[in-house]
This record gives sequence, structure tokens and C-alpha cells, in this order.
Amino acid sequence: MSDLQFPPLFQGEPLTGNADPFERATALAITGTDPGTVVYNLSGDVLCASLIFAPEVPLEEAMATLPVCGLGFQAALGALAPPEVAVHLGWDGTIRINGAVCGKMRVKASTKEPDAVPDWLVLGLDLNMKSSEPDPGVASDRTFLSEEGCADISADRLLESWVRHSLYWINRWLDEGLRPVHADWRGLASNLGDPIEIDGQSGTFVGVDEHFGMLLRTGDDTILIPLSSRLEG
Repeated sequence: MSDLQFPPLFQGEPLTGNADPFERATALAITGTDPGTVVYNLSGDVLCASLIFAPEVPLEEAMATLPVCGLGFQAALGALAPPEVAVHLGWDGTIRINGAVCGKMRVKASTKEPDAVPDWLVLGLDLNMKSSEPDPGVASDRTFLSEEGCADISADRLLESWVRHSLYWINRWLDEGLRPVHADWRGLASNLGDPIEIDGQSGTFVGVDEHFGMLLRTGDDTILIPLSSRLEG
């Protein structure tokens, strides 16, 4: 694998073996490493990568990084995959390809206070590239990129494309606000309009608020579940 090429202001830190990019990126963020660092491990069957950000807005607003980078992923895979490959984004960061779970994005920040501006925020991506199982199709709700017509897509090319397209969406967010993010994300959202169970509550996922908090309709009431509730500990 050659050296990866990232956009200006992004710099890579490759890992090997069993090293976890999310843990490494969190440790680097705590020590004050520059935002824009891309920590990644492409040595296994799962593409693992994490981005370090330094938000300048309160945490609840900064959580939009999750859907923004989700749109970046959809655009990145769309640029490399056959046109029939469909990507849908779960509110919690789940990535579905052709209807089955293929990966997940997750977020950790220096604070869990919604109104506090985080010193740092780390967004991680784990994507199933290929399976070492003899029959990967057994689990109907789980898939691998290689099983969805994307066997020729390499992890390094996909990672470069994800960072590049995420930067495009970050810049749109900063320049135009969240309106275009909301518009495109709604078209890709999985489970929107469906009955779901979350945090011990049942209801219909009817949409999101301005900061991508989930609106869950239960009977005559609508409950707001903040996106910051998905932060890892």
C-alpha cells in the first residue's frame, strides 16, 4: 500500500496489527494533537479509521459531524462502486449497504455537556471490507463490501475518498449551515417513518430536529432524543 493522499490540513497516522484507530485518535486528541489527523488501520478485513476535530460550537451542534461524515461516506462509496449499490445511513451512525449492516460510525468528545464547546471530537469509521467466514451470507442483516459488488474497491482508495468527500460536506455545513445536510441526509436515512425501539422506548421515527436529535412519536406525544446521547463514554 502506497502512502495515502489526504486533502490539505489533513495528515495521516497509519497503524498496524490490532491497534485501534479510535482509541489512538482519542489519546492523541487528549494530548492536543492537531485537528485533521486521520488515524487508520487497513491491515485487516475491516477498514478502521478515525478523524480528529476541534469544534468551535457547542457539543449538540458539533454532533452534526456524524451525519455530515455519513454523507461523505455515501458520496465516497458512490464515486467508486457500481451504480446499483445503495447506501443508507442510520441515525446512530449505522451504515447499511443494499439493506444490510456493513459498518458503523461512532463519536467521542472531551465533554458530554450539550451546551459546552468540546476541546476535541473524534469520529470513527469501521467498515466490513471482506469476510474470512466460509459462508458470509448466513447473517441476513450483516454484509461485507466484497459481497455487494465492490470487491475491487481497496480500503486505501475508499479511505482517501471518504476524507475528501467529508471535507466537502464539512465546508458546505460551515458555509451554508445544516439545511443542505438535512436535505440530503433525509434521502438516505434508514428507518425514517418506521416503528423502532430505542433506549427502552417504542415509537415511530418521524424525523430529526435542527441539531439532528431524533423525534420519536409515541401515541400523542413526540419525544426528542438528542444525538449527543449516542456519544461513547
